[in-house]
Amino acid sequence: MKTQNLKVNQLSANSYRNYLSYLEAMDNKNMVAYGKFLADDVEMWFNNEQFGSGKETILKALSEYWKSFASIEHDLTHIYGTDKNYVLEALNHYKRHDGKDVTVRAVAFTDLNDNGKVKSVRLYMDMAPVFK
Repeated sequence: MKTQNLKVNQLSANSYRNYLSYLEAMDNKNMVAYGKFLADDVEMWFNNEQFGSGKETILKALSEYWKSFASIEHDLTHIYGTDKNYVLEALNHYKRHDGKDVTVRAVAFTDLNDNGKVKSVRLYMDMAPVFK
C-alpha cells in the first residue's frame, strides 16, 4: 500500500492505523483478516449494483472477485470524514493475470457501526480496464 500521495487525512491516528490494516488485508487478499473488520450485517455496493449483503455473502463473493486479478495495491490520495464515516479516494494499481499493470481511480464511502465494524461500503470505479 502506498501513502506518499495522501494529501488529506481527517481520521484520528488510531482510526487511520485501523483503516490501513483494513486496506492491507485487501491488498494481501487475506479473507480471514478482511473478515475481522466486517459487521455481520454489512452491505457492499459496486457503483449502482449491490455486491452483497451480510458478512458471509460478501466474503464468498470477494473470494471469487479477488481471483479475477493477480494483485491489487491501494495508493491513497485523500481521506475525508470522521472516524465512523469516511470517504477514500485512491489509485488502485492492479496486476492482471496476463502480467499487465492497470491503474483505476476509485472512491469508497465507508460507514462503521458503534462497535467499529464496517457496516456499509459503497465503491465507485470503472473496472473495465482491469478485465479488457
